[in-house]
Amino acid sequence: MQLQSHGTEPGTPDLRGPGRYLVWLVTSQKRRVAAGAVLGSAWMVGLTLMPYLLSRAVDDGLKGDDRSDVVLWAGVLVAVGVANALVGALRHRTMTKVRMDAAFRTVRVVVRHSARLGAALQRRVSAGEVVTIGFADAAALANALTFTGPGVGAVLAFVIVAVLLFAVDPLLAAVVLLGAPLIALLVGPLLGRLQGAETAYRHHQGKLAARFGDIVGGLHVLHGIGGKQTYAARYRRESQALRREGHRVGAVTSWIEALSIGLPALFLAAVTWLAARMAAQGDITVGELIAVYGYAAVLVVPVAFLIEGGDEISRGLVAARRVLRFLELEPDTADGRPEGGTGAGSGDGTGPAAPAVLHDPESGVTVRTGRLTALVSDRPADCALVVDRLGRFTPSDATWGGVRLDEIHLDRVRSRILVADNEAALFTGPLRTLLAGRHERTADDLARALHTAVAEDVARGLPQGLDSLVEPRGRNLSGGQRQRVRLARALLAEPETLLAVDPTSALDAHTEATVAERLRAARAGRTTLVTTTSPLVLDRADTVHYLVDGRVVATGSHRELLDDECGYRHLVSRGIDEPEPTEAAR
Repeated sequence: MQLQSHGTEPGTPDLRGPGRYLVWLVTSQKRRVAAGAVLGSAWMVGLTLMPYLLSRAVDDGLKGDDRSDVVLWAGVLVAVGVANALVGALRHRTMTKVRMDAAFRTVRVVVRHSARLGAALQRRVSAGEVVTIGFADAAALANALTFTGPGVGAVLAFVIVAVLLFAVDPLLAAVVLLGAPLIALLVGPLLGRLQGAETAYRHHQGKLAARFGDIVGGLHVLHGIGGKQTYAARYRRESQALRREGHRVGAVTSWIEALSIGLPALFLAAVTWLAARMAAQGDITVGELIAVYGYAAVLVVPVAFLIEGGDEISRGLVAARRVLRFLELEPDTADGRPEGGTGAGSGDGTGPAAPAVLHDPESGVTVRTGRLTALVSDRPADCALVVDRLGRFTPSDATWGGVRLDEIHLDRVRSRILVADNEAALFTGPLRTLLAGRHERTADDLARALHTAVAEDVARGLPQGLDSLVEPRGRNLSGGQRQRVRLARALLAEPETLLAVDPTSALDAHTEATVAERLRAARAGRTTLVTTTSPLVLDRADTVHYLVDGRVVATGSHRELLDDECGYRHLVSRGIDEPEPTEAAR
């Protein structure tokens, strides 16, 4: 499929190997690659014509007093030079489009697969690795496609020069035909070493980018617990390791660059020396001597292109392997069962026809329909794992209306069960669009959602209200504002079942109490689950599950658990011990 600027789908890549992936990038834009090959070949052939025309100008134009032949051949030389310059410009423009198409096609494939991985992305690969693939590896793959243009022309130019040299002298042709491949053979082994060094370098680069992302993301926490220096020291060690790998790549690359320039120069000198001796002995004319020198000089260009093309293809294969490793990752839901299959009791895979009970056997959590349920644990990650299982973001035996979640079509689960993560991304754009998403929402809908999330002040505080631009990750909002915007966005989606992770953890007590009261009212009659340790939220829940080590140890109302579970009481009172009862109270 031809990728146009307005296209959205990059096509289906060939994942059977790095070489096949490169071939897919070529065949995805066959016409443009063919145009690049034709223009590259025409440009290279044009370079080989110049020495021939110059030799004719010398031999034919300087024979007698008539200078008309000189003027004629000079005019032809100028015309061919101008035409070749125009062809070269078109070649460069076409190959730039080829490289950009390949780079952005790879980026689109990576982004599409990232979206497919969903919540598994962060657990399976680091953000730094994805960035490295999307930038460095995509660029390396794009550069590898340069060979399809001037690389093809280089081979054709080599053949034409050989034919022209045979017309001058077979010995000179033999020297050229043997000398140019010898250069490639001398450089070839270094390309293998470069591929190994590039692989190790890319691996370390991805690890270091991930480490940097971890440090930046947790900088405030690290500073607070005194771990900043430890992570900085680790980052320095890993950056030094990356530098050493970079030196290895640089050493091999320097030899390749030196040989790709030095060997053709020595080759040119040898051919010129041999041709000069033959001219001195009268075996060839002066014009032919000039032509031989020109052919040898021109031949340096295609030989250099072939060496450079081998270098770029070697780097492209390394990059393709990394891209394929990423594209081979599977979502967590792919656990041996068909995604949205029709297992026992699943019917047609559409799920229950009406709101139904969610149950997580691993923890013992049951979320009943039409009720506000809360999960409490001294380890918030345990509650988040329960939500991931009930939202089908990780493999589990969780059921919905008695049917396993992984036997229901994933799009049905996503359309009816919404997981509102406290760290969900806030993309850049107008606040109105950020809240409404892909759905059309009225002003009243937006106002109700903002009111429930106590986020009206967020809109009022921005310069243009709902039309104000929210920066990436909500950088122009405070932590509490971001949390309330996330909650308003989740409420505006009006899901059948809402699973909210710590929706009020960054709010002050007064705002938290207001959000809890309004959330209960707004979701009345619909299934809602929240994870929290806030007594202000828990007091408004219909059912509270108290988890210890990821398992439910007690279930009841907030006040029942306060009376019956000392661990629960200690947890939700924020660790403040209650006074001992008096003798009279006993």
